Amino acid sequence: MAILRLENGTTYTQQSDIARELASLNIQLNRWPVGDSAEIQNLLAKDALDDNQKEQVLQALDGYFQQLKETAGYQSRDLIVLHPDIPNLDTMLSKFNKCHIHADDEVRYIVAGEGIFGFVRPDGSQVELTVQPEEFINVPANTEHWFYLTAARKIKAVRYFTTTEGWTPEYTDTEIRSGLAIV
Repeated sequence: MAILRLENGTTYTQQSDIARELASLNIQLNRWPVGDSAEIQNLLAKDALDDNQKEQVLQALDGYFQQLKETAGYQSRDLIVLHPDIPNLDTMLSKFNKCHIHADDEVRYIVAGEGIFGFVRPDGSQVELTVQPEEFINVPANTEHWFYLTAARKIKAVRYFTTTEGWTPEYTDTEIRSGLAIV
């Protein structure tokens, strides 16, 4: 279940409340079941996956990819697997924990673990959304945001792309207010 935290400390966990608070950003947040395949559940419970195992997970979830291809023109997908034993994990994550935008939408389907997206709303206020397993998020192009992992430092997420060129972060000068991006 997603958790939205406002700067004033207010927390929302109901989908309707979160949707209302994020409406000005046009962020889509949905629940997509992973399914109950024991084989896929076992793979999702592992910290690390080899390429064949990643492809098994992707193929099991390709119904969602087909839907995105047909409705929104998505062309490719991959599975990112992050955990504490990845060499240079902090360096990799440092690319995304500063306020930035992308030329294309940032689309993620969290299948295991959790992470936190922070957003700058049009009025300048900032919020953070913890996304958890079975949550799909679409952050529209040019939305100021940042991302970091929770204390568990584990996530598996399917990333969907129309192209990969528009996904490079373009950093903004916006500072994340203290108390939000606690890493």
